[in-house]
Amino acid sequence: MMEKTVILVKHDGVQRGLVGEVIKRFEQKGLKIAALKMLQPTKEHAERQYRLTPEWISKLGEKSRKAAAEKGQKIKESDEELAKKVQGWLVQYITEGPIVAMVFEGYHAIEVGRKLVGHTESRQAEIGTIRGDFSVDSYALADMKQRSIRNIVHASSSKEEAENEIKLWFSGSEIYDYTRKDWQVMH
Repeated sequence: MMEKTVILVKHDGVQRGLVGEVIKRFEQKGLKIAALKMLQPTKEHAERQYRLTPEWISKLGEKSRKAAAEKGQKIKESDEELAKKVQGWLVQYITEGPIVAMVFEGYHAIEVGRKLVGHTESRQAEIGTIRGDFSVDSYALADMKQRSIRNIVHASSSKEEAENEIKLWFSGSEIYDYTRKDWQVMH
C-alpha cells in the first residue's frame, strides 16, 4: 500500500508558476515529497520517459482508432507508426523548457496522484483536479496543431511505470526517507 509515484510539472506548468500549487495539493492530500529537482530534459532522456513498449503502442492505437471512429474518421497508420508520431510530439513538448520532477510517497500514492492530476485530456478533467483547474487543452486541438496535449503535469500510472520513472529521473541518493508528523494522525 505504501507507494512512490513520479509527478512531473511540465514546462507549461513551470512557466505559469503552478509548481507550488501542484506541491500544495499533493502535500495537503497527505503525500510526502521524497525527491524534487528542476531540470531541462534532453531528447534522449525524454525518449526514455516515453518508451515505445508493445503495451503502450497497442493501447494508443486502440484509443486513437476508437476516437477517430466516433468522429467518422479512419486512421491509416499502423499502431507503431501512430505511436512513433505521438512519441515525437511528447518528446518535443517535454524538452521545450525546464520541468520540475518529484517523487511523492504515501499510501496509494499512484492512484491518489492520478486522481489529483485528473484526466489526461484537460478538457475532460474534473474541476478540482490540477488539469481541470488549470488547462483546457483537447485531443482535437492537439491533433489539429500536430502536437501533444498540453496538460501541465504527468503522474505515473502504475507501480511498474513509477519504479521505472523514479530510476529515470533520480539517483538513489536523491530520494529521502523521513517521517511526516501528521501521518501519526492521518493513518
